[in-house]
Amino acid sequence: MHAGRVVFSQLMDGVPWYEFNQCVRRYQGNYRVSRFRCRDQFLCMAFGQLTFRESLRDTVTCLRAMEPKLYHAGIRGAISRSTLSDANERRDWRIYAEFASVLIAIARRLYADESFGVELDQTAYVFDSTTIDLCLSLFPWAPFRKRKAAIKLHTLMDLRGCIPCFIRVSHGKTNDKVVLDELILEPGSFYIMDRGYIDFARLFAFNRASAFFVIRSCRNLDYRRLASRSIDKSTGLRSDQTIVLRGPRSSQRYSEPLRRVSFFDDEARVRYVFLTNNLNLDALTIAQLYKCRWQVELFFKWIKQNLRIKAFYGTSENAVKTQIWIAISVYVLVAILKKQLNLTHSLGEILQILSITLFEKEPLAQALSGNQEKPIEGHPDNQLKLFE
Repeated sequence: MHAGRVVFSQLMDGVPWYEFNQCVRRYQGNYRVSRFRCRDQFLCMAFGQLTFRESLRDTVTCLRAMEPKLYHAGIRGAISRSTLSDANERRDWRIYAEFASVLIAIARRLYADESFGVELDQTAYVFDSTTIDLCLSLFPWAPFRKRKAAIKLHTLMDLRGCIPCFIRVSHGKTNDKVVLDELILEPGSFYIMDRGYIDFARLFAFNRASAFFVIRSCRNLDYRRLASRSIDKSTGLRSDQTIVLRGPRSSQRYSEPLRRVSFFDDEARVRYVFLTNNLNLDALTIAQLYKCRWQVELFFKWIKQNLRIKAFYGTSENAVKTQIWIAISVYVLVAILKKQLNLTHSLGEILQILSITLFEKEPLAQALSGNQEKPIEGHPDNQLKLFE
């Protein structure tokens, strides 16, 4: 409800504060804290994300400029750079990781019927990682190369709504395949991955979980063809085969039949070969599913351009993870807002609008739709008429 409240306060009405407080209590986030509590920390960091602040000092300076409005925006604690910095350093990042999971669950329910371009009844996920470069002298806990540090964001994304369901933050040297062990596989769901995740022992776990994978094949795959299916070459398909692995190690790690689908992309002039353990789905659908893998690359590009996850406000591991998880919470919160208000704007456009209207007193839906109240015709002002 509007009632003269600022946009930032209306936006935060969408935050399930009861669940947030449960996460805080679980990790004793407010233990021996009297003034600047976890809620204040979350709101200040969310403000930094929504308004594209580049540093902690930048965030605090802008918040202090709005000090008369902070109480009405929900921020009760006194703000200072040292206080916010200490909160990011000391308060457990898992508070915000678990709270992001709460928001993700809400968003996934809202986008459950969203189409992603492929006619598929089952849930489809894309799994990939991106690297964020850091300075080794400031982030020695994240070694990557001899003179360079980095962290990786391993992300499992639901294609319905492009909602990240699983995120693991690790140092740059972490092998992508290892993170497959941490996924909780859903029976009947599809998991789309690039060739960097080919590990037949780990892929066989998908069979045991009754889940399906679609992965790009490596070039030197040693296999034997068992059968071939008829295809329509006008669609770009080149072959659809049932195979078994023939390599001494691969055949032991994955002993069940696989499906090998070859597809030629006329636009890119590239031939793709996919492997999947689903033997019933249409071959063209398999190729279309892999094409959707590009959505996770667009997601990585979007969060790096629109959220503050490349320049960090603190240098400790806890501060970095806290900032990343609050950034993800803001992304999901904006996605929830877009769906609830049926907005046609993109997420980037919504962020741009919010960045300049957070402390305006107008209805949130009106601020985001761009429909301003027009003056009543015939009464442009209250000035008396000298001549009729």
